[in-house]
Amino acid sequence: MIKRPPLTPIIEALPSSVPFVGPEAQQRTSGRAFRARIGANESSFGPSPRVIARMEEVAKDMWMYCDPDNYDLRVALADHLGIDKDNVVIGEGIDGLLSLAVRMFVSPGDAVVTSLGAYPTFNFHVAGVGGRLVTVPYENDRESLDGLLEAVKRENAPLVYLSNPDNPMGTWWETDELIRFMDALPETTMLILDEAYGETAPAAALPPVDVNRLNVLRMRTFSKAYGLAGIRCGYAFADAEVIANVEKIRNHYGVSRMAQIAGLEALADQDYLATVVAKVAAARDRISAIARDNGLTPIPSATNFVTIDCGGDADFAMKVMQNMLAREVFIRKPMVPVLNRCIRVSVGLDHEIDIFGQELPHALAAARA
Repeated sequence: MIKRPPLTPIIEALPSSVPFVGPEAQQRTSGRAFRARIGANESSFGPSPRVIARMEEVAKDMWMYCDPDNYDLRVALADHLGIDKDNVVIGEGIDGLLSLAVRMFVSPGDAVVTSLGAYPTFNFHVAGVGGRLVTVPYENDRESLDGLLEAVKRENAPLVYLSNPDNPMGTWWETDELIRFMDALPETTMLILDEAYGETAPAAALPPVDVNRLNVLRMRTFSKAYGLAGIRCGYAFADAEVIANVEKIRNHYGVSRMAQIAGLEALADQDYLATVVAKVAAARDRISAIARDNGLTPIPSATNFVTIDCGGDADFAMKVMQNMLAREVFIRKPMVPVLNRCIRVSVGLDHEIDIFGQELPHALAAARA
């Protein structure tokens, strides 16, 4: 018998599964293209025209490696945030930065606290280093700050994850509650505060930038409101020593030259960002109105999607989603108990929301039948 090189015990124990089934895979399976791609929380509005023009201009230079220091983008982000460049690190989207944070703070067997049903990629990274995931149920469709805090103290957890605004529910906590939570955390627990949807949130949901909190690592991205999900560029900011330790292990050539340039140009065009945020709010209103017109309950959202309570159980919500997919409308849904009564619909262009409005009544009728 031919022997294979042995895996580490941690990797050997992981299940063989596909974390995300993307719309491309679903289209390959069905043999049909989606008419409305409103399920992955991307920005159908796309990046700024300035960004597109700049990317076209520099395409000829992509034979060069990127700047491994990400220097220009770090300096621009530091200026934007009002901090020093040594308080900023660039990564391959928030997903890449989550991987680094987990490697920094979690040893095999350590308890790591998150919400039951929160962003699953974080969980995959915890499993990959042998951490022990401790989950806290949502309360009233929001992540439970008190529940997370209690679990952190009970488990002596070195790491806790919180997204604000939240994915998959779109709900949020405001600054005073977040600061109360931060103040109550043990000094030995690092908080990852995922602010991927910060640009579409009310100002009150974003605490002031404070890199003097030694146990808070905040993450943001160019994937959502900036319209650059396909380019994989995100950033984190924190105490300079925390960032210096991220620098020890990050992939220094992981953020491409194109991603760095696109991020820099996107950050410079705040006027365009403001127009996108307004379009996101208008599209959320349209999706919510369609939900109500069909007897469903939209959950107030501070993100670029709306989570909709279908008014039934998990099986019914699953049938609604599957019937929408069969009608070539790509949406998703939460999968854990309580949250799984819902579907989740990303904002999109007007014609995509039109299609959603046309097909939802048929999907509901088929699910009820």
